[in-house]
Amino acid sequence: MLTTCGSKDEAQRIGRALVERRVAACVNIIAPVESIYRWEERVESATEWLLLIKSTAEKSAVVCNAIRELHSYDLPECIVISIEDGSAEYLKWIGEST
Repeated sequence: MLTTCGSKDEAQRIGRALVERRVAACVNIIAPVESIYRWEERVESATEWLLLIKSTAEKSAVVCNAIRELHSYDLPECIVISIEDGSAEYLKWIGEST
């Protein structure tokens, strides 16, 4: 799953909360990224921190709800990307950790 945050502190707080709540096995914070987007009919840009959230399909709604609860944005990003394949051991770890 993916989301972005407007500060490193917020990214760390959300990432830690998701792991502590056992809805994510791991959250990678990639920073900084430059985002260009349309908001309220204007093209905007911002420096953001990208969160790569490792979770399961079964937990995706819970993760999105937690992001909405914890996030400072009016409309936080919550994108789910399906896993097509991967290391069986790693995928098992994700399931056991959530």
